[in-house]
Amino acid sequence: MNLLSIFPFLKWFRFVTKETLKADLMAGLTGAVIVLPQGVAFATIAGLPPQYGLYTAMVTPIIAALFGSSYHLVSGPTTAISIVIFSTISNHAVPGTPEFISLALTLTFLAGVYQFAFGIGRLGSLVNFVSHTVVIGFTAGAAILIATSQIKHITGIAIPKGESFLHTWVDIYQHIELINPYLMTIALVTLVTALVIKKYFPKIPNLLIGMIVGAVLAMYFKQSTDTIKLVGEIPSQLPPISTPNFSWEIIKDLAPEGFAVALLGLIEAVSISRAVANKSNQRIDANQEFIGQGLSNMVGSFFSSYAGSGSFTRSGINYEAGAKTPMSAIFAAIILMCIVLLIAPLTAYLPVAAMGGVILLVAYNLVDFHHIKQVLLMSKSETAILLTTFFATLFLELEFAIYLGVILSLVFFLAKTSTPHIPTLSVDLATEHRKLVNIDKKPLKQCPKIKIIRIDMSIYFGSINFIQNRIARIVDNERINHILIVSSGINFIDLAGAEALVIENRRMHKKGGGLYFVGLKSSVYEFAAKSCFIQNIGADHFFDSKKEAISSLYKKIDADYCHQCNALVFKECE
Repeated sequence: MNLLSIFPFLKWFRFVTKETLKADLMAGLTGAVIVLPQGVAFATIAGLPPQYGLYTAMVTPIIAALFGSSYHLVSGPTTAISIVIFSTISNHAVPGTPEFISLALTLTFLAGVYQFAFGIGRLGSLVNFVSHTVVIGFTAGAAILIATSQIKHITGIAIPKGESFLHTWVDIYQHIELINPYLMTIALVTLVTALVIKKYFPKIPNLLIGMIVGAVLAMYFKQSTDTIKLVGEIPSQLPPISTPNFSWEIIKDLAPEGFAVALLGLIEAVSISRAVANKSNQRIDANQEFIGQGLSNMVGSFFSSYAGSGSFTRSGINYEAGAKTPMSAIFAAIILMCIVLLIAPLTAYLPVAAMGGVILLVAYNLVDFHHIKQVLLMSKSETAILLTTFFATLFLELEFAIYLGVILSLVFFLAKTSTPHIPTLSVDLATEHRKLVNIDKKPLKQCPKIKIIRIDMSIYFGSINFIQNRIARIVDNERINHILIVSSGINFIDLAGAEALVIENRRMHKKGGGLYFVGLKSSVYEFAAKSCFIQNIGADHFFDSKKEAISSLYKKIDADYCHQCNALVFKECE
């Protein structure tokens, strides 16, 4: 293990110049202004005091920037993880209480340990097998849950704690006459202001302006009503030292939920970093990203920060603002610290209803309508993953919804890889070099004694049953005992696959035939030699060229039969 793998920031730190620092400082300033209202909103969603969202936006971006691999990913509090924190910890403690905060920090530490362990174990490639549709479905469901959780603050209708999604809307319908017009007005004005600012003045922080307008309106309404609740003053301080609860009982209770938070955070972070990297032409190291996210959560739990991940909004804006290196995320965190020390007391004038309006807008932006439409139109399997995760998020435990989406994603992936495409090939006499062509694309004559097929995927324990059935149909139904497998599309063969092919070859050998392979990749051939696969089948069953393979197989056919055959598929037939 070299120094760069321990301190990955040394890779990009040498590229820092006066010009990049200037660009990163401006991008960091933009990021700090944007995350100020977001941090307060996300902490509210998580059931934590508002300052904890800001603490998370101060600590996790610095650690993730130093130990991650992306130049533009900005970590911190996110909506999806915030609602999972609320859903999970509210089963153990009352939101906002010291016990709730302590458990949230413990859950954050556990999630960080899982993520760090995945990175050290080089399991970054596992994210490739989980469809991004899981995140799209989960966040769409989470958006509706987040909006539902704010309705009581916007309408003023009292909703009992712990109410489910459906029961909440039933209560609102039954008590709709109790809607508080002052609160509704504050929320709607905040929401509309933020939307107008975003449309006509996109460079101005729309959420912050919306909250200021909502606060001014609340001060005006104070003369007419005393029903307007305020967020309260946020302490003007840097993240204080904190200690997660490390009692064995607590860790045992939160370990499964910690795994769900870790998994969601990793999928979010890697997906976002890769999306931004596609624009910046940077290569992402998923394992290093796992380590960076894990360390940021582990360290953050000791500095009053709850679980964070990559933010699509802040990361995208960071790139668009001209960020050159991860210093932009570090600058954003430092500038946020300065802002909080100066203006934190002003949150005492922020109405909860205005915060509700901001959170409604955040929830709406969470729904990826473009990709949802694309999934529904293009893929049945992805649609199943999307809808299952979406409805599970609404009606089941959130961590179970994540597991269900991931498991379903893996099931569909395994289903695809377990049924490889195995086309039948034949020689195209019209081509100069007598190319082997898929007979489904061009109807060609086939040799009645030699079957040529191509396997377009790996041969492993999941796919071997499908391959064996295909071979059995050829032998039993078509009465062909010589099968040539074009192997250029086979990426690997595992032990289970090798053993099954040896068995099939023995079965065919008893009938005077066998399995033959042409064009094995060098890495596959090397494994085949080491595992005695070649020895068990026979070295004379493996060929480097199709010409050599066909010439050898032709000699194994009954000469009398060939004289009567009119197919004349091969050159040797002439």
